[in-house]
Amino acid sequence: MANQQKSHLFYQTRRRKPVLDQARGIYMWDVDGKRYLDGSSGAMVCNIGHSNENVLAAMRLQMEKSTFGYRLHFETEASEKLAAKTATLTPEGLDRIFFVSGGSEAVESATKLARQYALATGQGTRWKVISRYPSYHGSTLGALAITGYQPLTDPFEPMMRSMPKVPAPRAYLDGLDPEDEATGIHYADMLEQKILEEGPETVLAFFVEPVGGASTGALVPPKGYMERVQQICREYGVLLILDEVMTGAGRTGKFLAGEHWNMEPDIVVMSKGFAAGYVPLGAMAAHDRLVEPVLDTGGFQHGYTYAGNPLACAAGLAVLDEIERQGLVANAETMGDVLKSRLQDLMQRYAIIGDVRGKGLLLAFEFVGDRRTMAPLPASLNAYARFVDIAYENGLIVYSRRTRGGVDGDHILVCPPMIVNESQIGEIMDMLDRSLRQFTDEVGAAMPLSA
Repeated sequence: MANQQKSHLFYQTRRRKPVLDQARGIYMWDVDGKRYLDGSSGAMVCNIGHSNENVLAAMRLQMEKSTFGYRLHFETEASEKLAAKTATLTPEGLDRIFFVSGGSEAVESATKLARQYALATGQGTRWKVISRYPSYHGSTLGALAITGYQPLTDPFEPMMRSMPKVPAPRAYLDGLDPEDEATGIHYADMLEQKILEEGPETVLAFFVEPVGGASTGALVPPKGYMERVQQICREYGVLLILDEVMTGAGRTGKFLAGEHWNMEPDIVVMSKGFAAGYVPLGAMAAHDRLVEPVLDTGGFQHGYTYAGNPLACAAGLAVLDEIERQGLVANAETMGDVLKSRLQDLMQRYAIIGDVRGKGLLLAFEFVGDRRTMAPLPASLNAYARFVDIAYENGLIVYSRRTRGGVDGDHILVCPPMIVNESQIGEIMDMLDRSLRQFTDEVGAAMPLSA
């Protein structure tokens, strides 16, 4: 890295990383030949692993035919096939598909469709979109308005109209039993209280990740929560929008995480694993009863240049085919159980781990300073970032964020590609163990286990 040329790129910081040479399956290599195990599927994206030959072949075939066809000029076979396939994989009635290039675009599309539906049906007073705190729904100003993550939202507060928030159901921090249905009802009823506080006639939609992503670290809702949320939305005419950008395409052991609770949303948004990193692609799946009134009253006033790009859609279709061909949704469930059990074993050995959570291969563990109180480590330690660096040095890629609104708390997401096998999980655990030993020694946090 010391000999790297000056870069004209810039992203979040000045920090440089090794130059990527190639990636195969769950492994990646830099130009110096060092191998890394992709333990987070990039940013929970590469669900089917890297360099899948069937996907690459489908992309080559499409490239030989056309790489671009603007949606206002042509329909394309690739986009029509992917839309039809997507409609078969989403809940009944969500058979109208709108393609985008990423998760933020999918979220923007859903909020705009919801608003235009309200206008088209004489509900113009509805414009507020309730979401949770903490939460993350994207980086555009519209998506940030429903995001609850202070480092990302605070700088732009004067430039956007922040939307109402309700607490995320973090039972493990509040000392409540997530297996008790009363806990789920307790948190869900906060949504009803917020709707009443804002005025039901002003509330347009509720945006929720069925299983938490980066902001809450694979948070699984308490028993009864999702069902009660759906009931409340129906009662007050509030659209239920599931953010499945991270959870969709099989990562939690169902094609959509909402299936774990038999959810019947009005809109679903997907990206990340939907095209598994082969191309920028995402989708909004909406109910026909929302789309038709909008099309009847002037059309959907929204769009992106690359919506329905044939090359992206050909890749996306091939990814979905591979998920089915290899049985990767079932593998995510099976290997997720193995990995979660191994992470729980790790928790018994390291007092610094206060919680292990998640579904399928969307899993996380959270660092704490004291298990009894669930007090976080001092924010000055930057534990979430330091641990990722240590793991990276040891050849393991994991993902992290601040747990508590982006201000403090630290969780580590462990989300390998859905092709992972038990032997590779063993590799992940060996590298996690080595990294945890180094981390706890470094921060002086090798504490005796609390009762």
